[in-house]
Amino acid sequence: MQFNVEDSIKLSIHNLEIGMFVTGIEDNKRVNLANAGRVSNQKAVNQLIDNGVKFAWVDVSLSAAGCKFVPVAEEESEQSEQEHGITAGSSSVPSSTDVVRKPKSYSRDNHQKKAKKLITEARSLAQKLMNMTFSGKVIEVDIIEDWADDMIESVLIDPDALQCVSALRKKDAYLLEHSVNVACLLVTFGRFLGMEKETLKQMAIGGIIHDVGKIKVDDKVLHKPGKLTPEEFEHMKLHQVYAEAIIENVNGLSQVSRDVCLTHHEKLDGNGYPLGLTAEQMPVHGRMSGIVDIYDALTADRCYKKGMNSAEAFKIILSLTPFHLDKDLVYKFINCIGVYPVGSLVELNDGRVGIVWSSNEKESLKPEVKCFYSNKFKRFTDVAFVNLKSGGAKIAKAISPNSLSFDPAPFYEV
Repeated sequence: MQFNVEDSIKLSIHNLEIGMFVTGIEDNKRVNLANAGRVSNQKAVNQLIDNGVKFAWVDVSLSAAGCKFVPVAEEESEQSEQEHGITAGSSSVPSSTDVVRKPKSYSRDNHQKKAKKLITEARSLAQKLMNMTFSGKVIEVDIIEDWADDMIESVLIDPDALQCVSALRKKDAYLLEHSVNVACLLVTFGRFLGMEKETLKQMAIGGIIHDVGKIKVDDKVLHKPGKLTPEEFEHMKLHQVYAEAIIENVNGLSQVSRDVCLTHHEKLDGNGYPLGLTAEQMPVHGRMSGIVDIYDALTADRCYKKGMNSAEAFKIILSLTPFHLDKDLVYKFINCIGVYPVGSLVELNDGRVGIVWSSNEKESLKPEVKCFYSNKFKRFTDVAFVNLKSGGAKIAKAISPNSLSFDPAPFYEV
C-alpha cells in the first residue's frame, strides 16, 4: 500500500473516523508504523484509545471521502510530547519532519539539515544557470563558487549526511538533480583521493555545469521514452559541442572545471565524444567525471528506464574497464562510496529493509542501516538503527526504490 507523505496529518485519537487511512500512531511514547491501514470500524478506534494511544497520523489522499480532518493544535502536540518526555523531532512518523532518531546530541541531525539546504540551493542554482544559458546571458563563475565552498565544507565535516540527502530524488527533475549529484560525488571522490580543497571546488563547479549543453538539445530527443535512433543519438551527442560554446560565456572558469564539463563522455580507447581523446590526452578530472556521470545516470529513474541499485550499476561500470573507463579509478570510486553507498536501500538477511545511514571505511560491507520495513512480513516496523559491525545481521542484497510498494522518502529524514 502506498501513501502520500505530504498529505499525512496528525489527529487526536478521538477525532479518528472510520474510513481514515492511518500511517502511524503514537504508542508507548513513540510512533509505531506497523499499524498502517484503513480504519474499518469504531471498535478499532476504541481499542487504540484503550491502549493509551493519543494521536494518529492520517493520509488524507487515501482516506474515504467525507471524512472530517481536525489536525492537532500545535500547543496540544507540544504538551503531549512534554508529558511523554519526547523532545522535538524524536518520534517516528511517515512525514518529512517526524522520524524516530538517535538522541538529540547526535550531530548528524544538524549536518543533514545543512546538507538538505545545500542540495536545495544547488538545484535552484542549476536551474538559474540553465535559464541564463537559454537566455544567452554571461555567467559569472563566482555565483557558483560560494555554494561550492559550502558544499566542500559539508563533505569534509560529514560526507554521509550530504550523500544521504543527494540520494533522495524527485520525479521529473533528472537534469537538475543529475548535475547536483555529479558535483557532490566528484567532491566526495576527490576528497577520498586526497585532492586539495581548491581542486575539489573547481570539480564541483564543473559538475554543476557539466550537462549545460543539453539545454540546446531537442526536447523530443532529450525526453524520449525509448531507445534513440542513430540519428537521434548523434543529435544528443551535440550537447557537448553546445557546452563548449556555452562555457566560453562563463567568466572565470578554470581548466579543471572545463575538463569535468567537456571530457566526461570521452573514452580511454579514443571512441568517446566530442573530440575522441585517447587515454594519454584525458586528464584525471575528466576520467573521474566520466565514472561519476555514468554511475549517477544508471542509478536514477529516467523517462525510459527505472534506476538500478548500486550493485547493478557497479557491475556495468566495471564492464566498461579498461577500454572506456580507468579501471584503477573505478575501483577507487567503489571503495570511496562503498559497495553499499550511504543513501542506498538494502535488505538484511532477516528481511528488514532500510537505508544505508553511515559508512564504515574499514569494513564497507558492514555499514549502519536505518531499518523501517519488513519484506518478510510486508509491514512497517519501528525505526531501528542497526550497526552491522556487531551482531548477526548482514546485508543480503541491494534493492531499488522502485521495487518497493511504498515511498521510502520520509525515512531519509533524521
